[in-house]
Amino acid sequence: MIEIRFHGRGGQGAVTSAELTALAAIEQGKFAQAFPSFGPERRGAPVMAFVRVSDTQIRTREKVYSPHIVVVLDSTLLQIVDVEAGTGDDGLVVLNTRMSAPEVREQMGLKRRLALVDASTIAMETMRVPITNTTMLGALVKASGLMPIEALREPIRNRFGPIAEKNMAACLRAFEETIVED
Repeated sequence: MIEIRFHGRGGQGAVTSAELTALAAIEQGKFAQAFPSFGPERRGAPVMAFVRVSDTQIRTREKVYSPHIVVVLDSTLLQIVDVEAGTGDDGLVVLNTRMSAPEVREQMGLKRRLALVDASTIAMETMRVPITNTTMLGALVKASGLMPIEALREPIRNRFGPIAEKNMAACLRAFEETIVED
């Protein structure tokens, strides 16, 4: 089983990202679940969402405590949230940033393997909004190999209707531009 934790701020689409990941995995014949973790948060407040993907039935319903992958939609969260909490030494952090891996390590102190993409710029140039949810899904898929990138097309189309093509374009561009550490 692969466990993923998404970190974002209210309104950025972390919960939507988790849901789309699970739906795409299910379309690939996997078992999956997605759920948010937030209280009375408001737009802009930190939120988390969780995903589990497995080849077998998933029986646990608790939040993800030891994620294999962490996806961070907003790098400013690194100043207030320990996004690597619970990850093992082989964990992967997929981060929305303009910084290089050495800069992220020096300035943010991250220790896990990194996958970096400037999702904010991609979202603004492709969709004209600063919402990075589908953009970060492209980065997640490239970094993890969790599923083929095309597996996201139908869930994105169903979720976003008339703006689905712009969202898929941002997802594909992020897939191409994500830099993954060896």
